[in-house]
Amino acid sequence: FESWAHQASPKWFAQYAKPAAQKAIKIIKETHPDVPVIYFANGGSSYLELQRDMGCDMIAVDWAVDMAEAREILGPDVPISGNLDPTVLFGTKEQIEEAVRDCIDKAGGPGKHLLNLGHGVMQGTPEEAVGWLVDECKRYKGKDA
Repeated sequence: FESWAHQASPKWFAQYAKPAAQKAIKIIKETHPDVPVIYFANGGSSYLELQRDMGCDMIAVDWAVDMAEAREILGPDVPISGNLDPTVLFGTKEQIEEAVRDCIDKAGGPGKHLLNLGHGVMQGTPEEAVGWLVDECKRYKGKDA
């Protein structure tokens, strides 16, 4: 979880942050090979192409990139997590449900990614809205279902 990735240019990410993260991921995988590792660079969606080979089990993306674009950049074989804009939880039930369906479909459909927010629940988010998000995640079976 790299909270300050948005401060790094792609060059600095590749030179400094990526090698350090890869080293940490390698140590985790060697020590605990059955523990899944998800790499998240907050604000790092502008250089997703540099994250394909992190050595982790999944790449999480923030909401600054369209999920379809993230899927295209990372490719169909890289597990992906994300990337609902946390502010969607201040919307209506219908807006939240639509955002869930849109994200799932753009990632490749149900089972192709782990849906979550692009960076956590914001302070003041209505608890009811979180429930709507979870309910729609459970309910939605894909646009072709």
